[in-house]
Amino acid sequence: MANDANARSADELEQGDRAGAAEVLSVREFDLFAAVGRERVVHAGERIFRRDDPGEVMYLIAEGRVELDAGADLAVKQLGPREFFGELGLLIGEHLRGADAVAVSTGRVVELGQSGFQRLLERDPVLVAQFLRRAITRVVLNEQNLIRQLRRRNQDLETALDNLHITAHQLSRTEALIRIDELTGLYNRRGLTLHLQERRARAPGGSMGLLLVDCDRFKQVNDDHGHLVGDRVLQNIAGILRSVAGADDFPCRLGGDEFCLLVGARQREDVMRYAEFVVATTRSLLRLQQAVPTMCAVSVGACLVDLSGDWNDWYARADAALYEAKRQGGNQVAWIDGTAVTAG
Repeated sequence: MANDANARSADELEQGDRAGAAEVLSVREFDLFAAVGRERVVHAGERIFRRDDPGEVMYLIAEGRVELDAGADLAVKQLGPREFFGELGLLIGEHLRGADAVAVSTGRVVELGQSGFQRLLERDPVLVAQFLRRAITRVVLNEQNLIRQLRRRNQDLETALDNLHITAHQLSRTEALIRIDELTGLYNRRGLTLHLQERRARAPGGSMGLLLVDCDRFKQVNDDHGHLVGDRVLQNIAGILRSVAGADDFPCRLGGDEFCLLVGARQREDVMRYAEFVVATTRSLLRLQQAVPTMCAVSVGACLVDLSGDWNDWYARADAALYEAKRQGGNQVAWIDGTAVTAG
């Protein structure tokens, strides 16, 4: 099987070489064609025809060189004396040219159209038949070579697209990871910053509720039971925030045992319902707790914020309320309105 594959590869290479190889007319053929064609002087840089121009004339190079550029990253060909190009125009009549033909140097070409071709057949039909056979073979090989190149290019494009999809997926996953807290699955501080930027871009105004949530005596949980137990407690508190958050709300772990929850709200009562639910849920779970803790009490500072404002100002206000909840023993909510702090 390997030998067969190698043989096919060698055959394809040979066909590609033949398709790309120059086809030189014999002296006898050239003299015959030149006798019935029309000679024309071309100058360096002169365009003989453009790709996609209609044409029905074949060209023979008597002197100088001509460059054929089929575009699309295909190899540029240079032809010299006694070589020919544009033969499809002669073989099948008017068609769209497949390449740009430009004179590389000043020289002479012979133009041969349909009327001249008829005279060729009258003069030497055997020689013309031999030429036609070679010309048709070259056209077929050129087309086969082009198909192979296009097939390879399509495969390269498919590979490139697959790589782009993989890269896009990896970038999307990376972007998600830098926004997410690994332990709890909530958004982290960076995720919060990006969320606020995106939300302000969509709707620069409006009010929201902010809950700042902090664990009471969390250090004692770590000291008495170890960090694995402490991590489980944080994950359970994150679960409470996730369960209370609506589609437009935003739960976040700010760091350590501190969390926040941004909620869609326009008045104190709306915000306090969220805050009281969080505290009530932790209290209920504490009553069910076994020797190894799975929950701890939390304190919550709550306030209304203006979306056009600054996060640092929001945090300072909510933190003042949180401090009051802690000062009064924790396990409760405190509200700040302006500069006045009240216990929930």
